[in-house]
Amino acid sequence: MLAAMPPSPSRRPDRAGPPVRDRGDACPGALRLHPAADGELARVRLPAGDLTASQARALADAAELLGDGHLSLTSRGNVELRGLPDDCGGRLAALLTDAGLLPSVRHERIRNVLASPLAGLDHHTPSDVRWWARSLDALLCASEPATALSGRFLFVLDDGRGDVAGLGGDVTLLAESGRRAPAGTAFAPGAASGHGALLRVGEDPAALRIAADDVPRAALIAAETFLAAAAESDSGAWRVRELPAARPLTVHDVRGALRAAGITAEPAAHAAATGPRPAVPYADAAVPGPVEGPGGRRALVVLAPLGRLTAGQWRLLAEVAAADGSGALRLTPWRGIVVPGLPASAADRRLGEFAAAGLVTDPASPWRGVTACTGLPGCAKSLTDVRSDASAALATGRPVPAGDSAPPVGPPVHWSGCARRCGHPHGAWIDVLATPDGYRTTAVRSNSTAPADVSRETPRPSAVSRETPQGPASCVRAEPAPGTRDLAPPADAPHPSSTPQPTTPRLK
Repeated sequence: MLAAMPPSPSRRPDRAGPPVRDRGDACPGALRLHPAADGELARVRLPAGDLTASQARALADAAELLGDGHLSLTSRGNVELRGLPDDCGGRLAALLTDAGLLPSVRHERIRNVLASPLAGLDHHTPSDVRWWARSLDALLCASEPATALSGRFLFVLDDGRGDVAGLGGDVTLLAESGRRAPAGTAFAPGAASGHGALLRVGEDPAALRIAADDVPRAALIAAETFLAAAAESDSGAWRVRELPAARPLTVHDVRGALRAAGITAEPAAHAAATGPRPAVPYADAAVPGPVEGPGGRRALVVLAPLGRLTAGQWRLLAEVAAADGSGALRLTPWRGIVVPGLPASAADRRLGEFAAAGLVTDPASPWRGVTACTGLPGCAKSLTDVRSDASAALATGRPVPAGDSAPPVGPPVHWSGCARRCGHPHGAWIDVLATPDGYRTTAVRSNSTAPADVSRETPRPSAVSRETPQGPASCVRAEPAPGTRDLAPPADAPHPSSTPQPTTPRLK
């Protein structure tokens, strides 16, 4: 069965047209630290969200030795360290290099590869696209032209279940789980079982069909084709959607570049059509709990409250991965962690330990699906301590401020300290925005460009600060140059701040 390509994601609320960039991308990395109100910030890219237990321990060490003792998960399955001193760059780089987390100094900010977190882990997994992700990362790190990509450019590899294909990729590849390889065809271990993939660029609804062996190289060529288009347009675009409307990048352009490189790419009829998902019970990495897998093994999915973990919680995950699991962790774009490969005999006990440590393990938890920007004191632009306010509401079992209508089941809820709404979800979501008069709660439709459901717009008095502290710009984003219209949040916008976690009951 041909997997349906999900619709293109919506842009953020209040977004103007494509920006005109006349400066380089200042997106933070592991080596390019960003000054925030609570200290320096480092973002460590983890392609496909993959890391070993020993690498996880190294990050916990960095958080305790150099930072504020916490680790933050981003919407692309990466990790942030906050509260770093401004002279720690060399020590942090050495620690990450020793852990194998910096394979290329010049490419470390562009290793933005998002993949289906449960690929290969559940009984009904369509295709294991993780091999594609590893191959693409190696190709990126070997490409000289790729160093010109911005730190926001995103590759997405969906295994066919449709969980990440709609998360705003610049180059998106969706495995065709129903297309079988000819008998006797040999493929690399861990590859997507010989299945091909549909390739899409930006918000172009058209797609190209790519053979399995060509997927990683096709993704890189598509990115390099974007760089050529950005240079030709003289727009300074950082992402595909930022190219001028009169000169967009289409799959037709990419197809020409692929053919020149010897890669067959044919237009896929109706590839972007929406419709019912295949009637297969795929597991959902956004839902906490156990996932039944092949060979009697289980994966455990847990969520970090508001995307923030203590070093102790992080070490517990690494310990379980090393002792009972496969020795690895996978981070998800829903601020979660997957611990793969546990025997059934250990899974329930370990899940209980995670719950006791304050991680979200219950699908019915009010903390599930609720996110927040950094807020005060980490972000000087925020009007309030958003994370504390959200935590206080969640402690009462409500995902929105008191007095506001509870959102319908389904859309995620995002709390923002200012109108930039850093880290907001894609698609439909509930927007809880701090204003000088209190929080305003509205519903954002998946295909709109502004909060539109005014029936949920319920301002209320609150303790929102009317004075914005002075200090360096934070929210992990440099100020736009004069004349730009850069209203979008950071591509890998962080949830967490260095605000100490409020004391809350154990989360289940």
